[in-house]
Amino acid sequence: MKPYRYIGEELDVFALAHNWKAYLRSVIGEHLTGDVLEVGAGIGATTRVFCDGRQRSWTCLEPDCDLAARLERSIADAPLPVVPRVRIGTVGDLPSAPAYDAILYIDVLEHIEDDRAELARACALLKPNGAVVVLGPAHQQLYTAFDAHVGHFRRYNRSMFRALTPPSATLETLRYLDSAGMLLSAANRLFLRSGRPTPAQIRLWDRFFVTTSRRIDGFFGYRVGKSLLGVWRGRER
Repeated sequence: MKPYRYIGEELDVFALAHNWKAYLRSVIGEHLTGDVLEVGAGIGATTRVFCDGRQRSWTCLEPDCDLAARLERSIADAPLPVVPRVRIGTVGDLPSAPAYDAILYIDVLEHIEDDRAELARACALLKPNGAVVVLGPAHQQLYTAFDAHVGHFRRYNRSMFRALTPPSATLETLRYLDSAGMLLSAANRLFLRSGRPTPAQIRLWDRFFVTTSRRIDGFFGYRVGKSLLGVWRGRER
């Protein structure tokens, strides 16, 4: 594995988004049972919310050695109900055998240039009836300096997620989330053009816009939002 260094600096800021992560857990938590692989675990902000004791095992996969070391220290300082195993590397570095009931990509797939091949590799690691859960930024027209700064290759729409589906899986869930947050994203795209959100901006989004989205996303039929969620179910082999 070649040494990898994550170019973004926003992980600590987005760790402040407690309401957003709680919303995500309410939406995808049912899939996160058994043996779970979290790809691109970063500093563990998602791990700490989603690894809640319902799992048999939790593996954090992180290619950046510095982030992986920081994640290990965080787990040691504040243990979780299931002690995660931290591995340095990518999905391509893992043994090619079905080993996981759920594989999680939270704001990670957009950082991977060949996302189609990545999803195919992930689905090959699923146990029978396992799920790959992907959350990514939506709408290429909302692409901003922030996306470029943190290494996003793209933002997604429904047709792009459908096109990623490998022969070994079925796209089971496809929905937009955070309809209210689209207003902030649009404002940043048109007016602010910020390369990095501030803690104050994240708190505003998390406290007001996420709370509002949680109430109204269903009203829109999950067809509006600044993030796109996809769940692929592995087919019986």
